[in-house]
Amino acid sequence: MGRSLDNIFLERLWRSLKQEAVYLHELQDGFHAKRIIKDWINFYNAERPHSALDKRSPDNVFFDTQ
Repeated sequence: MGRSLDNIFLERLWRSLKQEAVYLHELQDGFHAKRIIKDWINFYNAERPHSALDKRSPDNVFFDTQ
């Protein structure tokens, strides 16, 4: 059994996804929801600056680019 703090990163990810994407759109069906979520995850990884990553995106840190 894991500790309650083990899930904090996933909980924060889901909270951001819901607040920044899902709640802002009137989702028509599963296909529309999938597109909205896919676009947001791409934005989250490639463009969105993260304070824990010194204002860099995860892709920039992983691929070590500026």
